Amino acid sequence: MSLLCSLHSHSHTTTMMSLLQNSPTLHNSSFPQHVTRSSRRDAISFIVKAVQEPSASLTSQDRQRRRQVIAVGTTAPLVFLFNQHSNSFAAENKKGFLPVLDKKDGYSFLYPFGWQEVVIEGQDKVFKDVIEPLENVSVNVIPTGKQDITEFGSPQEVAETLIKKVLAPPNQKTKIVEAKELDVEGKKYYQFEFIAQAPNYTRHALSTVSIGNGKFYTLTTGANERRWVKMKDRLQTVIESFKIFDV
Repeated sequence: MSLLCSLHSHSHTTTMMSLLQNSPTLHNSSFPQHVTRSSRRDAISFIVKAVQEPSASLTSQDRQRRRQVIAVGTTAPLVFLFNQHSNSFAAENKKGFLPVLDKKDGYSFLYPFGWQEVVIEGQDKVFKDVIEPLENVSVNVIPTGKQDITEFGSPQEVAETLIKKVLAPPNQKTKIVEAKELDVEGKKYYQFEFIAQAPNYTRHALSTVSIGNGKFYTLTTGANERRWVKMKDRLQTVIESFKIFDV
């Protein structure tokens, strides 16, 4: 299996950074139609795909065994690292999850134990399941001149634009399940749930966006639709754990 980062190619060259700095709202503005490779932060687009599905011969027990073996090797250094910040995460940590704390960009979140960190161009952080690559979480951080997420429009407007222009390729059929605004410790977040249907798979995803420190933050997580019922509670934990803080 391998990963692909989808950077959509269209006719215009407006970057996401320019959009967020200059656009009055997302609803009446165009998203970038082309993303350059000059900076890993120019792109907010992120689609992780499985080039080939795991072998059908693997049983559930085999898959679990592989996850456990890989998880021991890949997460041990992370456990040591985040134990140094145990006070910060005392109230946030949860059984079966590992914490991420980015003091430079000012955000934190939890991801399921066993997911492996990978590097994807244009993304600040990415963790994925080693067996089911559609089960992943990504964080993107780009500069903005806005002070509050509401300056870009309503939750529904922001969700529609991000999903159609950024979070899913144009050839996929998308549907918004829910979009809402939350206030967490005085900070506004938009959360939305959506479905993106490709020819050979359907992804069910959750996203949250917010603004702080002069930056536009996007966290997206999801799973194959066939595993949504099994994964939705864990993915909800991931999305609800995302917090931004002043740096």
